[in-house]
Amino acid sequence: MCRWAAWSGTPKYLEELVCGPEHSLVHQSRNAVSCKTPVNADGFGMAWYDSRQAPCVYKDVRPAWSDANLLQLAHHVRSPLFLAHIRASTGTATNHENCHPFTSGRWCFMHNGQVGGYERVRKRLDALIPDHLYRYRTGATDSEALFLIAVGYGLDADPVGAMVRAVKDVEQIAREADGLPHMRFAAAWSNGESLFAARYASDHLAPSLYYRRFAEGTTVVSEPLDKAPDAWVEVPHCSILQVTGGEVRELPFRAVSAAA
Repeated sequence: MCRWAAWSGTPKYLEELVCGPEHSLVHQSRNAVSCKTPVNADGFGMAWYDSRQAPCVYKDVRPAWSDANLLQLAHHVRSPLFLAHIRASTGTATNHENCHPFTSGRWCFMHNGQVGGYERVRKRLDALIPDHLYRYRTGATDSEALFLIAVGYGLDADPVGAMVRAVKDVEQIAREADGLPHMRFAAAWSNGESLFAARYASDHLAPSLYYRRFAEGTTVVSEPLDKAPDAWVEVPHCSILQVTGGEVRELPFRAVSAAA
């Protein structure tokens, strides 16, 4: 299973999450503790926002610990909102197109989890992606399909409801194909203004998700970046976080508008 981290707040250097902390993403790429496998070496990626509407993305198929360019970028790039991801494949190829985060217009998305029986339902998932968005389908992962389905369901107008609908519809397809687990979903997505993160599963084994508030902003992670467990809040199963400015809202994982 993958690991990821995201920041929303005053501008911060990417290295402050990616490689600076004692249990940074680079450290987790070899020594993760809150997932099935400690090694997440099937590529990595970062997406960050600056003065332009669409995010800038850097990806590579090498393990996070072995890319000097990653360390250079993380040391020099500063952003008020960014996402970073290290990948452990659940079956699809290790290539550039399958690395997270994925983007479409101003949106970016990264995911830890899986769709059960994906190899049997992939064609059905692709059919849910609208024709005008299918050009963004550059890889082969279930994560990318979920994201583009959500964009097609109206992520711009309803960032919570569209994502929940996409997850539920894909889960139902997996159920019909008897794919287990039907759905595991811990993901983050952003339009450069708000950061959303969700924790959900079709069973009781939802992937881990935490957040921590600071005076200057909020960090959301797959697992804590340090050994101060009391400082990190575990996101409950079937919940979505919305981080906008200094406000953090916890929403139920059901198809309701984030603006409600």
